[in-house]
Amino acid sequence: MKLQSIKGMNDIVPPNSRAWQRAEELFRVILDSYGYREIRLPLMENTAVFERSIGDVTDIVQKEMYTFEDRNGDSLTLRPEGTAGCVRAVLQNGLLHQQFRKLWYIGPMFRHERPQKGRYRQFHQIGVEVFDIPGPDIDAELIMMTARMWAALGLSDLRLELNTLGTIEARTKYREVLFAYFSANRDQLDPDSLARLERNPMRILDSKNPALDELIGGAPPLERYLDTSSRTHFDGLCEVLTKTGVEFQVNPRLVRGLDYYSQTVFEWTTERLGAQGTVCAGGRYDGLVELLGGKPTAAIGFAMGLERLIELAWQQLNDDDDTDADIYIISTHPDYAAEILLLAEAVRGVKGNWRVLCHCGGGSMKSQMKKADRSGAQLALIIGEQEHLDGSVTIKPLRGQRDQMTVARDTGIATMSELLTTIA
Repeated sequence: MKLQSIKGMNDIVPPNSRAWQRAEELFRVILDSYGYREIRLPLMENTAVFERSIGDVTDIVQKEMYTFEDRNGDSLTLRPEGTAGCVRAVLQNGLLHQQFRKLWYIGPMFRHERPQKGRYRQFHQIGVEVFDIPGPDIDAELIMMTARMWAALGLSDLRLELNTLGTIEARTKYREVLFAYFSANRDQLDPDSLARLERNPMRILDSKNPALDELIGGAPPLERYLDTSSRTHFDGLCEVLTKTGVEFQVNPRLVRGLDYYSQTVFEWTTERLGAQGTVCAGGRYDGLVELLGGKPTAAIGFAMGLERLIELAWQQLNDDDDTDADIYIISTHPDYAAEILLLAEAVRGVKGNWRVLCHCGGGSMKSQMKKADRSGAQLALIIGEQEHLDGSVTIKPLRGQRDQMTVARDTGIATMSELLTTIA
């Protein structure tokens, strides 16, 4: 039987992996410019981390998590999202006491969902979490940072939607009102909404079923039940975004699927990906740190799906040169293998950003030159019998109209640098 990858878990192979590397590097540079530190989290956590944070009656915990018992009988889970594990790590390692308040992570997440375009069972996210900063200014900074990321990726058609879920106290009161409203109209609810009614009636507001539009439109608005603290925080965020030129739309139906959110929630969406149009989502979760055993701590974060963003920015990420090498080194005899390997090390030692391929495996000069050309290299460095005898190297430009030349190996680096500059 031919072995295949697991359904919904995909290989990322060349040349696609180059686009992933470029996107990841772009995000790293921007996050570093805002003072965020990387945290590297385990792929697995104790199942209790997610049951306590996400909620043991959510679809994620009940239906979507990859959970199993290890040999010691402990219940472990492949992480379905990054926030809960990050909070656990912050508490366990005392990062709040060390003033590491701005963190980010990257890696695969796992959910047992029905695979479709833009939604996979193993998917990749970049997540950002900020702790112990309560004001709306940090909410605005996070959103402005994501806007900078979209600009760097050349994405101009993403739409920002905002809402507030209120403080935990205001949200609890509103859920009771909403439960009563939808319970009185239970006969109009579809099966998904009936399940949400018992678990989290606010999620019914986010239903994509058009048959429920009129019922949802008549639901009591959350704004009516917000307390002063909730209004002040959200108004402050909207004011800062307006003054800094970030366009947004307030969407009173925007809620988050995870129970730990409160106050600000936001999403960046696009119509270019069909039903899976959300590329970045986040918000405040001021009660989660306490829920996982810490002191009451303000917190906010977001996560963005790399698969969706790379698909959107594919052209931008593939516009640059996609060659394998800048310099390709070949020889006319197997006995010169050590010389070309040492030459390659010397070139890399002077210019670490040069991509240098050293031909291995022998072959005729003709076949080696073909491989050098296919590599996309600008220069071929050749060590033949004469070069072996006198310690020189022949430099053959593969692009442009420059003539080849033979120079001493110890002085050839400057010549290569000049040639690469003029050819490029």
